[in-house]
Amino acid sequence: MSIVMVEQNARHCLQISDRGYVLDQGRNAYTGTGDELLRDPKVIELYLGTLAQVD
Repeated sequence: MSIVMVEQNARHCLQISDRGYVLDQGRNAYTGTGDELLRDPKVIELYLGTLAQVD
């Protein structure tokens, strides 16, 4: 089953998602598992902020 989730708390969404897509200006900028995206340095820098880093 696929679900499109739009939420301001991106970190929480990625924690519960099997797969994520980060859109930037209507285009797919990053794709991966929720865990991969949570640990991607560029995704953290551009979209999540340094406080979102997962240890």
